[in-house]
Amino acid sequence: MRLNTLHSASAVIVGGVLCAILFSVPRQADAYTQGYYQGYYYAQGYYYAQGYYYAQGYYYAQGYYQGYYYAQGYYYAQGYYQSYYQGSYGLTISGNFGVTGNVTVTGAIGKGSGTFVIDHPLDPENKLLYHSFVESPDVKNIYDGIATLNNTGEATVRLPNYFMALNDEFRYQLDPIGKPQPNLHVKEGVANGAFTIAGGEPGGRVSWQVSAIRKDPYIVANPLITEVIKSSTTPVVSGKYLHEDVYAEIPAAQVRGWFEDARTFLGKLFD
Repeated sequence: MRLNTLHSASAVIVGGVLCAILFSVPRQADAYTQGYYQGYYYAQGYYYAQGYYYAQGYYYAQGYYQGYYYAQGYYYAQGYYQSYYQGSYGLTISGNFGVTGNVTVTGAIGKGSGTFVIDHPLDPENKLLYHSFVESPDVKNIYDGIATLNNTGEATVRLPNYFMALNDEFRYQLDPIGKPQPNLHVKEGVANGAFTIAGGEPGGRVSWQVSAIRKDPYIVANPLITEVIKSSTTPVVSGKYLHEDVYAEIPAAQVRGWFEDARTFLGKLFD
C-alpha cells in the first residue's frame, strides 16, 4: 500500500518535483554515457592512454605526419614537390653558379659548351686545367686500345660484354705503331662482341678505335634532333638568341628593308 502511495505520489506529482527527477534520470544517464565515452577516450585512453594518436605516436611518435612528410621527406627530403615544380615548370638560372658534389640528370642536357676542370697536374696550387667535351651530331660511343698481333699478323679484339646490346653502325680506325704495316686491315667486323685485325707484322702493335651509335631504348625513344626551328617549345623563340651578347644587334630599319625587298621580289615573280 505504501508502495502504491509512493507510486501514486510519484504519478500525481509528475508535473512537479518528480518531473525534475524524471528528467534528471536521462541527464544522469547522458552523464554516464558521456562518462563512458570520456572513459573510452581518456580512461581507456583510446586516443591518449593507449596513445593511438600520441603515446603510440601514430601521428607523432611513429611520425606519421612529421615522419611521413618530413623524416621520410615525401614532400621535402625526397623533394616530391620541389622536384615536381622544378621538373614540370622548369628552372631558369641566369649567371654563374657552382655545385659541390655529384649531379645526376635523367633527361637530356643542352649547353653552349662543356668542359672538365681540374687542378692543373703540373701546378695544382696555382692553375686550373680545362678540356672540352668531344662533340658529335651522332649519339656516339668510342672505344679504343692497343692490340699486339700474333705470329700471323692478326689479333682479335674483344669489346665490353654490353657492346652489342648498346651499339650499332660500327666504324673502325687502325694505325700501326713503330713502323709501317701497309696491309693492315679489319679482317672481320664486330660480331659477338669482337672484331679481327689482320695484315700486320707478326708481333707488331696496332692502335685501334671503334666508334658506334647508341641503340638503347632511351635514345631510341628520345633521339637527338640536330637542327630545330625556334618556337615556343625551344629555349628561345624565333627572333631571340641564346647568346645575344655574341651577335651584333641588327637595326630594325635593315630588317624592314629585307622584308620589303622580299615582298617586291615575290610580287614580280607571281605577276
